[in-house]
Amino acid sequence: MTAPVEILNPTGKGRVVVLCEHASNRIPDEYDGLGLAEADRTSHAAWDPGARALSLALSRALDAPVVASTVSRLVYDCNRPPEAASAMPEKSELIAVPGNVGLTQAQRDARTAAVYDPFCAAVARVLDTRGPDTVVVTVHSFTPVYYGKLRAVELGLLHDDDSRLVDAMLNHVDRIPHRRTERNQPYGPADGVTHSLRLHALSRGLANVMIEVRNDLMRTDEQVATMATDILALLEPALKDITIREGAS
Repeated sequence: MTAPVEILNPTGKGRVVVLCEHASNRIPDEYDGLGLAEADRTSHAAWDPGARALSLALSRALDAPVVASTVSRLVYDCNRPPEAASAMPEKSELIAVPGNVGLTQAQRDARTAAVYDPFCAAVARVLDTRGPDTVVVTVHSFTPVYYGKLRAVELGLLHDDDSRLVDAMLNHVDRIPHRRTERNQPYGPADGVTHSLRLHALSRGLANVMIEVRNDLMRTDEQVATMATDILALLEPALKDITIREGAS
C-alpha cells in the first residue's frame, strides 16, 4: 500500500522546508477513480503538474526536506481544512467529481484521517525538529486558462498575514525581468489558498511563501530547471535579507 505522504531528503540541512500538497494525481483504488474520465484524472484539476519536479529541484539547490502528498487533491486537498467544502470538491472548475457528491460526515472524516492527518503529521515531524529561522515554502502550479480566461501572470508569490519573505523576494524581482511575477496572484488569502501557510508556518512564527507557477512553463525537465533557477534568484537573496533584518531587530 502506498503511503499518503512522502518525505524526501528528510535529513536536509538547509534552512528551507518545502511542502507540495498537490504533488500527485494518484487516486487510491478504494475510491474507484472518483467516477472521473481518464482525461480528468490526469488534468490540472487532479494535481499541480510540475509542482513535485519543481519541489525536488529546489530541494537539491537548497538541501531542503520536501513533504509531498501522494494522493490526488480531488480525494482530499491537503491545502484545505476538513470543514471546507473544497477539501473534497464536488466540482473543480468545469470538471464534476461524481465520487465526491453527497459524502456523509463519516466518509469525509475517513478521508481526512487517511490523507490530511498523515500529511499534517509529517509536516509537524519535520518542522518540530528545526529552529526558529526555518522558512516554509509551499510549491504549486496553476492552469494558464481558467474558466476560459487567459492568465498572464507566470510566477505568483503568495502570503497571508506574514509578508516578510514575499516582500524580500519582490525586492529582487529585477533579477528575472523576463518573468511576469506578481504578489498574491492568481489567487490570494481571500480564496482560501493559504491554509497550509497559516497552519504550518504562521502558527510557528516561521517566514513563508506559497509559490504558484503557470503550468505551461513546466512541461519539460529543462523548463522546470529554468523555473527553479528563476525562483532561486529571488529566494536565495531574500533569505539573506530577512536574516540580516531579523538579526538587527
